[in-house]
Amino acid sequence: MKKILSIILAAAATLALATGCSTTNVTVPSVTVPSELESIASKGSEIVDQFTFTVPTKDRAGNDIKVPEKVEKIASLAPSTTQVLIELGLGDKIVAIDTNSATYADKLAKDVAQFDMMNPDNEAIAALKPDLVFTSGMSSVGGSNPFKSLVDSGICVADIPSPSTLEGICEDIEFIGNCVGKGPEALVLSKGFTAFVAAIEEAGKSVPADKQKKVLVMMNVPSAEAPTIYTFGKGTYMDQMITAIGAKNAFGDKEGWLSISVEEAIAANPDVILMDCDWMPGAADAVKALKGWENVNAIKNGEVYQVNENLCSRPNHHVSEAILEWAKDIYPDQFGNFTKSFDDLKKEVVEKVFG
Repeated sequence: MKKILSIILAAAATLALATGCSTTNVTVPSVTVPSELESIASKGSEIVDQFTFTVPTKDRAGNDIKVPEKVEKIASLAPSTTQVLIELGLGDKIVAIDTNSATYADKLAKDVAQFDMMNPDNEAIAALKPDLVFTSGMSSVGGSNPFKSLVDSGICVADIPSPSTLEGICEDIEFIGNCVGKGPEALVLSKGFTAFVAAIEEAGKSVPADKQKKVLVMMNVPSAEAPTIYTFGKGTYMDQMITAIGAKNAFGDKEGWLSISVEEAIAANPDVILMDCDWMPGAADAVKALKGWENVNAIKNGEVYQVNENLCSRPNHHVSEAILEWAKDIYPDQFGNFTKSFDDLKKEVVEKVFG
């Protein structure tokens, strides 16, 4: 088992070289003869030996937890966590999900229970007898813990607050893996994600400082009835996504998740607008048609794009795909050679290794 994981980890560690940091097309390392296979396995063993995998005694919010020795039934009440669990091969152990995780229902049991993460039916969740319940910081908006009765009943509830950095995303993935006995497999996702982002950052360095585009990410389209625009500043992982590409956040001088006015957005004069709101069909076209926005650079130059909300708003390793999507929208010339995501490359490398 360790040898297999070593090979996969080594493959993940080579992804930065396979993502097109130079101007050449993306390639995948070829492993065709036993000696090459042994070499990669050896490198992977060195990676594995650097880490220990222990069951956490505190959740990501700092609360004391006691994870059962055997985790056979899991309630996952955050879509980012549900996706990680499925890709760790644990879809068959998930007995409950939040309604947003219904995106992945086709990969779960047909009778999996669904709950509102903001207003969960704790009695119904407890009746499923889960060994472990993963929750999100989103559920605790407002300060109260809606899962307190589950904690009081003795069920292990592991809270994962929304991460503020890309590094935090990696730590969350590894935490989930260590809770469910999949530490090495989670490390593959975490380290592969880190390598892929590093390759994006390397390509982003090719953008001259005076050519860096100012980017506004909008999570809604303002209207007369609801004029507030939701976006973000520094101290968020999405701000890091923009800077990794070699661009500038239009509101990078502010802190955290933001509510801004239409006037502030127009005054920022972004070069690119990314619409992070799949729940609003036609959002990009709607922004282009807003009165008073005609002189905003992004509108004048036709640089308003709809992006995949699920990829960027569900903080796990698939954020790598969102970074690449944003990069291609903002700088198509610099990132045209990145033809595959981290997930694509990981699968191809593993397939080449195992035939």
